[in-house]
Amino acid sequence: MATNSDGVQVGVERVFIGAGCNRIVNNVSWGACDLVSFGAQNAVAIFCPKIAQILITLPGHKAHVNCTHWLPSNKFAFKAKHLERHYLLSGDAEGAIILWEFSLADKKWRHVLQVLEHKKGVTCITAIMVSNTDAMFASTSSDGVVNVWEVILPSSSGGECKFSCLDSLFVGRKPMVALSLAQLPGNSGQLILATGGLDNKIHLYCGERTGKFVHACELKGHTDWIRSLDFSLPIYANCETSSVLLVSSSQDKGIRIWKMSLCDSLSNKGKAETSLASYIKGPTFVAGSSSYQISLESLLIGHEDWVYSVQWQPPQSSSTEGMDCYQPESILSASMDKTMMIWQPERTTGIWINVVTVGELSHSALGFYGGHWSPSGDSTFAHGYGGSFHLWKNVGVDFDDWKPQKVPSGHFAPVSDISWARCGEYLLSVSHDQTTRVFAPWCNESSSEDGETWHEIARPQVHGHDINCVTIIKGKGNHRFVSGADEKVGRVFEAPLSFLKTLNHTNSWEFNFFDDLQSDMQILGANMSALGLSQKPIYVQAPSASVDKNSNEGIDTHETIPEAVPVVLTEPPIEEQLAWHTLWPESHKLYGHGNELFSLCCDHEGKLVASSCKAQSASVAEIWLWQVGSWKSVGRLHSHTLTVTQMEFSHDDNFLLTVSRDRHFSIFAIKQTGLEEISHQLVIRQEAHKRIVWACSWNPFGHEFATGSRDKTVKIWAVENGSSVKLLMTLPTFKSSVTALSWLGVDRLRNHGLLAVGMENGLIELWSLSNAKTKDGSIPVLNAALVVQVDPLLCHVSAVHRLRWKNAEKSENSSAMQLASCGADHCVRVFEVFKVDQPAVFVADEKKKSLKKSLANGHGHKPPTLFDCECFDCYTSFWSRWDSSPNHELIHQAIEAKGKWRKWVAKKGKREKNRKMEKVGCQKRRTGDFGAPKSRK
Repeated sequence: MATNSDGVQVGVERVFIGAGCNRIVNNVSWGACDLVSFGAQNAVAIFCPKIAQILITLPGHKAHVNCTHWLPSNKFAFKAKHLERHYLLSGDAEGAIILWEFSLADKKWRHVLQVLEHKKGVTCITAIMVSNTDAMFASTSSDGVVNVWEVILPSSSGGECKFSCLDSLFVGRKPMVALSLAQLPGNSGQLILATGGLDNKIHLYCGERTGKFVHACELKGHTDWIRSLDFSLPIYANCETSSVLLVSSSQDKGIRIWKMSLCDSLSNKGKAETSLASYIKGPTFVAGSSSYQISLESLLIGHEDWVYSVQWQPPQSSSTEGMDCYQPESILSASMDKTMMIWQPERTTGIWINVVTVGELSHSALGFYGGHWSPSGDSTFAHGYGGSFHLWKNVGVDFDDWKPQKVPSGHFAPVSDISWARCGEYLLSVSHDQTTRVFAPWCNESSSEDGETWHEIARPQVHGHDINCVTIIKGKGNHRFVSGADEKVGRVFEAPLSFLKTLNHTNSWEFNFFDDLQSDMQILGANMSALGLSQKPIYVQAPSASVDKNSNEGIDTHETIPEAVPVVLTEPPIEEQLAWHTLWPESHKLYGHGNELFSLCCDHEGKLVASSCKAQSASVAEIWLWQVGSWKSVGRLHSHTLTVTQMEFSHDDNFLLTVSRDRHFSIFAIKQTGLEEISHQLVIRQEAHKRIVWACSWNPFGHEFATGSRDKTVKIWAVENGSSVKLLMTLPTFKSSVTALSWLGVDRLRNHGLLAVGMENGLIELWSLSNAKTKDGSIPVLNAALVVQVDPLLCHVSAVHRLRWKNAEKSENSSAMQLASCGADHCVRVFEVFKVDQPAVFVADEKKKSLKKSLANGHGHKPPTLFDCECFDCYTSFWSRWDSSPNHELIHQAIEAKGKWRKWVAKKGKREKNRKMEKVGCQKRRTGDFGAPKSRK
């Protein structure tokens, strides 16, 4: 909850975050707390695999997040059962490393500290927990330096944490990109650090926990860049603790397993079974008082492309007496060949073989950047080239049976625009990742605890150009939208039958897809060729009016699939389904613009679409109007000289507001004169700001509108008499450029609304605006107040590109509203905003006089019964108490009845008699009927 100076309380909660993973190796980490971290542009995102939801994004980095690593990681989950706090390390493209603290008790995050030791981007972080309050980690960077750190963790929540750099290793002109850190077997005081990179070699460094690291030896064998390294723990099922295994992967498509053993244990080979690997001698090195020998244990060949990730399965509980857990001989590898493999040695021969293979079959998949085990070892997780996540779980009892699971999804590039469906059933977003995505709430009937959660349910458009803008057609009929990309053509898409049935299965909306079927030609879905940009429809059957196939007089031109079954989703889809089976067919193309499309909008009746493109001259900056249905051009509006950045129709569709890079706004009067004829007239063109105007938004209850600019200001304007514009107010200067605006109607009687303001720094503010209409029709003074600054942990970390209220003009009777936002941080967010109380600053002038009079007469008290007191402070106290009630309309009816009753009393002079009548009438209505606090659950 947040409170402003007027005592107004507003609650803002996170409902949904959709984001994809940065396309880089080492970006993901699965911690012992069973949470997954990844980088989403400049933010560190945290999601819970159990509910497939992103929980939070952590702001702090000023560049792309390259790598994350948990303390403790999934490898040390067996040591973390009693920890109250877990820690997370993250490194970015500018060399910064941040340590975060996560408290399991209250689920709170804390930015602990930040170090800037590297001069270039951090590429990999590896760490081990030495004790509950002591950890060590190593980081490598493109600057050719590997740093080894010691971290002293606080013993209590919120305590001070100490960082110290133990050593800096310069590795030369070919930087390292893979690291792994472990304790040497038989000598817990000695650490070994493995590094691998662009020189195709594995370098081993030895050192003490408080001392310098020295180069021990190098391992040769790989013929291309080394991309991943991971040490096992020296706790095996056969009770051997004198050796440790190192697994490495490379762009040569191979995986190698190296064994490091105490030399004393090698002298006792006669007692053990001789293996082929023991004859492959390797280098030896000395660490402290012990010497170790390295041998190549195995070479694993199976992947057909670069192997980006290898990881040992985390230690599992042991049934052997004297052992709590053991290190399984099981390796997970992830490759750009779109597969993950699990490797294990055969029981009889000891030869390592591939026992499980999972992966993507979609033609749009481009391979995996990393693979990870769950702490329990029964699930595997991968992130792909397209920012996607993939999760498989072993659900078998007597045998392995790996099944795909739900995961969060989202864009992996800046999200440029969003649009709500006409009734708010879903949210549509477009991005520079060249996709259009549909997010919707899905009611989980199988689990009452999970309730309703948001998921991506369709990917209507997969394009070949960055998509800049989108608008949903608000009229009746099939669900349709228009998108504009870095091309001169606008594209119109219609929802297929499969999507309408899927929407019917979400159970979150009273929706009947049969109401949206307009013809007998039912479209199943869409197909797109590998080299094409258009998505062609696939029909379940030819239209009834098509030519008879048995006749020789024509050819059936429709693609017909008689036995095809629509891909109807009964649960949230996984990536493989989204990437190919949820496309929407493209129905029309809009030709006319001379440059790449930049903005789109649709009127509220779904009859007109306006479009604009990137422009550097007045002739190119024209706005085109398109008739929905026929998709013919019905108007070309001229006013601006540079790119029109945003457009919006007034809620009565009489005016079109446009803002531009030329610092001006324009208002056009739009009127439909015929079936396919539109008259338009420029009402006014006015310079509004000193810098680029990025955003605009209309008041849903009138002809007031707001504009936001790079000059860090928001101005409120009003159209007077349909022919002129008056500046009502300029809000106080913001801390950053204003990039997005959206106006919500709260109360039509008082012309009260909420203005959401999004800024270039990613923050969002909510402002309350009110200017009740006067009897003479003049525009009164506008009252404005800052209601809430949304918590930075809930906001974007980069520029907010668009804000959209759900059903902005129909929210008057709602106790809570939903606000959607998108930004340059690859995120789509949905917030729930609880309705504000009535602030005293918005009391009308004539009521203020009555309030002053009642206070002067000493009527500052609490009446015992509803409306027992005539003074205005009692009147407003009840108003502010119940204004946020769901029974908003009932309150207005009671107040109107009260006003009529007062007039009747003054006219008839029978106050005492009518007071009794009012008291009886009020007693019939319980206090709970008016939404009193004690009646709320």
